[in-house]
Amino acid sequence: MAASDPSSFSSPSCCLTRHLHLRCRVDFVAHALRGTAALTARAQRDALRCLVLDTKDLQVFKVTANGQDAKFAFGEKHSFKGSPLEITLPFEMRRGQEAIIEISFESSPKSSALQWFTPEQTSGKKHPFLFSQCQANHCRAILPCQDTPAVKLTYYAEISVPKELVALMSAHRDGEMPDPEDSSRKIYRFSQNVPIPSYLIALVVGDLESRKVGPRTLVWAEKELVDKSAYEFAETEAMLQTAEDLVGPYVWGQYDLLVLPPSFPYGGMENPCLTFVTPTLLAGDRSLSNVIAHEISHSWTGNLVTNKTWEHFWLNEGHTVYLERRIGGRLFGEQFRHFKALGGWRELQNTIKALGDENPIGNLVPNLNEVDPDVAYSSVPYEKGFALLFYLEQLLGGPDVFIGFLKAYIQQFAYKSIVTDDWKTFLYSYFKDKVDILDKVDWNSWLHAPGMPPVKPTYDMTLTNACVALSQRWIKAKESDLGSFSSADLKGISSHQLIEFLALLLLEAPLPLSHVKRMQQVYDFNAIGNSEIRFRWLRLCIQSKWEEAIPLALKMATEQGRMKFTRPLFRDLYNFDSSRDLAVKTFLEHRACMHPVTAMLVGRDLKQDQ
Repeated sequence: MAASDPSSFSSPSCCLTRHLHLRCRVDFVAHALRGTAALTARAQRDALRCLVLDTKDLQVFKVTANGQDAKFAFGEKHSFKGSPLEITLPFEMRRGQEAIIEISFESSPKSSALQWFTPEQTSGKKHPFLFSQCQANHCRAILPCQDTPAVKLTYYAEISVPKELVALMSAHRDGEMPDPEDSSRKIYRFSQNVPIPSYLIALVVGDLESRKVGPRTLVWAEKELVDKSAYEFAETEAMLQTAEDLVGPYVWGQYDLLVLPPSFPYGGMENPCLTFVTPTLLAGDRSLSNVIAHEISHSWTGNLVTNKTWEHFWLNEGHTVYLERRIGGRLFGEQFRHFKALGGWRELQNTIKALGDENPIGNLVPNLNEVDPDVAYSSVPYEKGFALLFYLEQLLGGPDVFIGFLKAYIQQFAYKSIVTDDWKTFLYSYFKDKVDILDKVDWNSWLHAPGMPPVKPTYDMTLTNACVALSQRWIKAKESDLGSFSSADLKGISSHQLIEFLALLLLEAPLPLSHVKRMQQVYDFNAIGNSEIRFRWLRLCIQSKWEEAIPLALKMATEQGRMKFTRPLFRDLYNFDSSRDLAVKTFLEHRACMHPVTAMLVGRDLKQDQ
């Protein structure tokens, strides 16, 4: 019996949804999606009379099975899982038999999967905008579905939108036509022929333009950002080709990028055929494009081979970070890969410090029974997962040997959803001549214990040494030494190294206020637009209790909504007596404009739960 998903009500062991035909109308006045979802369901056992789908804050008006009316009822509402939709079929199905279950539904204006923007909230100020974010379990807040990564399905969609807007989905664009029911609207068609889990269904509607940056890549954004975005992501094809060279052919056809409004809660989201990215990547110098390498890598690890439940999220993210850094190593050298890997180890140290050594969310494979995956989200699956793979790479014969394993692993489990035991069994069979080495790995501590990993891999320090030396100078400096610092300290230091320098300082006790003021004097960090540098610099200032930085930190926390930046900034401001009340007041003023998941999590951080 397959592991059941603690984050879903649906039971794939009884019935599997194989295909979705979605027809819906995007209503910007009512802030709702209205339409029908026709699911092709296959019985997994004999005498099947009912099935259960996930929903959250949806209205359901009618359900049919093969055209015949079917009875339906909502089960008890759960705090974050929503309500099970229990459908009773008008006939019995035998194992292997398929039926089309058509549900007419409407989403709620408070859907946790959708963010609606007024024209004033967009760059262009003329038209409204909508985007979805379904990971981890928010697809159920758009349409009734088996909202578990254990189930994969293909889809076809017809989306009606106001005719001056463009609709895009995580699928191939399949043409457009006037809406026969309303001359002020048009219908966009999409098809996704590679089976995907529900969390990869994605929709965006807005005043969008595109620029071609490669043979299979368009960059989409609002007009005001499209050229800047096209410049920033010009290396996409080189990254795609590098990934194909490492792990095999790209099966999704198109690889487009969409730059979203600033409130998008993540760095990127690997929606197939259309990666969503935050505008905080637009540094102007392509220095933050590793996020694109990360999302590209998901085309293999995550989208093709998928975690069966969110407890095994590290299978998606650890392998993706590993592949992202292999791409970086190919493009910028092996020392750069090690530099990024060590930065990831420090990021993990920071996360564990914030979570606490004993926090069960620090497990690589956590127990998510009655735990909201959004609340459990952290860098642990990414960086602890990467550290395990990097450690195994060093143990089993180096990068060339280990990429052979990764390629074989992707071939073995392509189009499937798996758990950690499947991965581990395959690892043992692939390296059957090295079982004695594998048996020495402390698997229990790596997979099932909180805190830092039991072993630290070996890192090439070449690019890190300059960061360590400079950070140590600041940490050890007395008041009388501050005159020895000058802008010349940063000569020959890349923006990647500046990020690392600040990250190292954040792992230590806060610097004296005089030091932070001097740092601003000589390095002028306030003038730097790179979001990763700015974020760490402002945290440093607030932790050192520099009141002049409060408005800058509040500005960064509210001008964009990437949770990686917004949550720690708000937490630091809340922990600083001089800015606590202002942080709460600012959050309450901005809450209505924030992404629903961001608003929920920042609200918890600031003790402002609704």
